[in-house]
Amino acid sequence: MTAGSVVFLFVLTLAAGFFALNVQRLVSYLRVGVAEDRTDHPLVRLRNVLVIGIAQKKIFRDPVAGPMHALIFWGFMVLTAGTVEILIEGVFPSFSYRRFLPDLLYRGYAASQDVFAVLVIAAVAFALYRRLVLHPKRLEGDQLEHTDALIILSMIMGLMVTLLVLTACLLVVEPGAFGDEKVVSRPLAMGLAAVLSPGAAMAGYHVFWWAHALLILVFLNYLPYSKHLHVVTSLINVYFSNTNGPGTKGAMRFMDLEADVEQFGASDVEHLSWKNLLDGYSCTECGRCTDACPANITGKPLSPRKIVVNTRQRLLEKAPVLTGDRMEFLRPALLHGEGADAGATTVEEVLEHRLLDTYITEDELWACTSCRACVTECPVSIDQLDVINSLRRELVLTESRFPEELQPVFQSLERNGSPWAFQAADRAAWSEGLNIPTMAELQARGERPDLLFWVGCMGSFDDRAKKITVAFARIMQACGINFAILGQEESCHGDPARRMGNEYLYQMLAKGTIETLDRYEVRTIVTHCPHCFHQMGNEFPQLGGNYEVIHHSTYIERLLQEERVPLKSADGQKLTVAYHDSCYLGRYNDVYDAPRESMKRALPVINLVEPARTKDRGLCCGAGGGRMFMEERTGKRINIERTEELLATGADAIAVACPFCMTMMTDGVKASGSEVPVFDISEVVAGQLRSDGRTVGRSDGLTV
Repeated sequence: MTAGSVVFLFVLTLAAGFFALNVQRLVSYLRVGVAEDRTDHPLVRLRNVLVIGIAQKKIFRDPVAGPMHALIFWGFMVLTAGTVEILIEGVFPSFSYRRFLPDLLYRGYAASQDVFAVLVIAAVAFALYRRLVLHPKRLEGDQLEHTDALIILSMIMGLMVTLLVLTACLLVVEPGAFGDEKVVSRPLAMGLAAVLSPGAAMAGYHVFWWAHALLILVFLNYLPYSKHLHVVTSLINVYFSNTNGPGTKGAMRFMDLEADVEQFGASDVEHLSWKNLLDGYSCTECGRCTDACPANITGKPLSPRKIVVNTRQRLLEKAPVLTGDRMEFLRPALLHGEGADAGATTVEEVLEHRLLDTYITEDELWACTSCRACVTECPVSIDQLDVINSLRRELVLTESRFPEELQPVFQSLERNGSPWAFQAADRAAWSEGLNIPTMAELQARGERPDLLFWVGCMGSFDDRAKKITVAFARIMQACGINFAILGQEESCHGDPARRMGNEYLYQMLAKGTIETLDRYEVRTIVTHCPHCFHQMGNEFPQLGGNYEVIHHSTYIERLLQEERVPLKSADGQKLTVAYHDSCYLGRYNDVYDAPRESMKRALPVINLVEPARTKDRGLCCGAGGGRMFMEERTGKRINIERTEELLATGADAIAVACPFCMTMMTDGVKASGSEVPVFDISEVVAGQLRSDGRTVGRSDGLTV
């Protein structure tokens, strides 16, 4: 080994040791969180890593920044091979991949280093231009975050430039060193050869080699102190995430209320799972989540990015105390970002602080509509909603802190089995004259229906939603479906209580519903409420309730495909309809096509138009997460924002597939002064039924 090799080995050992120490410390901080098994379905997790992590599928949802970030990421992946070669070469000067790789493979490798270095330079240049000139709103964080991004981008640029220059300098001295593969470095070498002697070029090679190698080590050890720690953790985070499977999308974390535990929900980082804390390490602070958040868009205090950043800040504030880490001068800071001024300076302050209240306020948490837009947009599979739900549970179950308008909702759910003070005896009032049997009546006759029609609280009691219920019932009757309802035995399954943080009430209601369904040996359920659809189909299994649950949009489309629906002949004026996607139907369950196809099949003359934000980018109506029962006192009303988007399409009518969306869109249309009708897809189909020469089930105000 040469003297230079010995020096580099010493530097490399120090840098690697320092990085390993920080990695060990960051991992020990994760152990502060609650244990959670994320090792199931390894093949699904590996698929997510390949599709979301390496192929960067979700990052391309942004057509401008997506390709830029993908180029930088892919460049790092390709150039890491060259980085390893350079570091080994620093210890063993004669080392080269050329000795081990087949000629064709080496030529491809050598060319890739040049090509991707240039691509990364171009991407970084554009990133700097965006930050320094364009100033996208979602990137406007605090000054430390802005400075950190500039430091990282500058280091990446420096790595690419030094790589190209050191290669060019070597080519001046040894023109045949890399064959003809260096498509960028070789022209650069020709320019350098005109002004540098071979001796000066060799000196330049050594200078830029050392600059490149040291910059690699500096970059590596800066990451634990930067939001760009995601360079290391993002693929790991994607592997352990459940936001795109395995598991059920959007299903809230199960809480064992019978276990001997003192903490319900989360008030601080040690009550969150280690995966929630890893999310904090992995946040890129790109702001996509906040940019898509309906609460933030309309001026509410909620920022999903801030929720995740605050979680990371609080972890790095409290974990050293909990783990006994006294090497404060080595501790990764990462305390920049929104809410950074909450950081404690003494152990006493650390213990006085907590994630809830010190960093994240009640108003932020109650502004959430649980629409999953933030989760859908995150390019590294962070689950912001899981943290919000855990903190809500703490507020309700442990501290009894919630908006005053929720008190009567909780009381009514407990006493009446619905969010409103209606009597169970009135649940089947909508069915008078329709000859729809109840499960109890069929059981008394020794009969069993093919499916249970779960009407839901809105469909049973809300005057507008009852029209949807009737329309769907008539469709099934027209198709000869053997179905029944529970009538007064039906009760709220508890979804509103769960989304509002009252897990005790939820489980009481859910277990009661499961007991009723199992008593009648129900196996197949159809419902027109996406909230009922999601809760009973996806979250009831946590409590032992396993049923096939079908949303009415999917069921209607199936009936139309089988040509079982007796429709009138296609005629009438072409109707332009804008469809609004329900969050619990779309982002929670990936049902986007069925509602649209149902309308198209029922109305061949329909012209379906899409608003600016549609399908998995659709804007929430504002009713989810219990917001249906809370006042909207800050900023613009979410349903007004969404209604304006739908009306801007110039549609003759607005279609929905959710009774909650129906209420919110109808109110929005009225507030705008428009007379555009809002109807459910079942009303579209029912309006086209043949029945003794007349149309049945038509929604008020809908003319086709």
